[in-house]
Amino acid sequence: MAFIITTLAGLSTLLGMIPIIFKIKNKEKIITFALSFSAGVMLTVSILDLIPESLSYLCNDYSKFCSILLTLIFIVLGILFSNFVDKELDEEKKYNNKLYKLGIISMLAIMMHNIPEGIATYISYQENTSLGLTLAISIALHNIPEGISIAIPIFYATKKRKKAFLYTFISAISEPFGALIAYLFLSRLVTPVIMGLLLSLIAGIMIHISCYELLPNATYYHYKKTIVQAFLLGILVMFICLRILH
Repeated sequence: MAFIITTLAGLSTLLGMIPIIFKIKNKEKIITFALSFSAGVMLTVSILDLIPESLSYLCNDYSKFCSILLTLIFIVLGILFSNFVDKELDEEKKYNNKLYKLGIISMLAIMMHNIPEGIATYISYQENTSLGLTLAISIALHNIPEGISIAIPIFYATKKRKKAFLYTFISAISEPFGALIAYLFLSRLVTPVIMGLLLSLIAGIMIHISCYELLPNATYYHYKKTIVQAFLLGILVMFICLRILH
């Protein structure tokens, strides 16, 4: 079941194909909405669920002060890791402005994020069903705009929907690949401490993606009202999901 949940979360990336499958008039507004909504979802699940759960795991073995300190350290490490991925992406953009290259680079960057997310979702579900479902839902919701960021550049560069689907699908299956790694190598080695640190790391990655990728890219199209509405809706939806699951 943990593997199925993780796979479904990963495959939600394919929903990013919707803007190129159907003839939607205002694609820019849809992209803005998707990015802002995703940012609201990811920040909410990080602050209200992942970080508190991380502290809860760490407090089993450490004092409150040490637990908070370790949580903060691994949140920062998550931010730094995500920032490193973004810098590599930006460096590639400087040398090649073609849409096709942008789509490929986006796919590689997203895969780097998805593999640890798959590991975290699988292990979380094994340890705590409610936490695993919460994480899977938040990842599924933020995977949709990630799919858009791959599908749209590839499609407009090649005019081939099959090629756009292929690269989006490759990114999508990186999530269950992470779960497979967890199943084969990590599930028996995971302790409450490792679980707590992993959740903090994922929270840091999600916070960085929200604040430095999703929201800044959403402002590119200048739909300020849509950004605010979608961001608040993302917070509300994830808050309701957390209330239901807990």
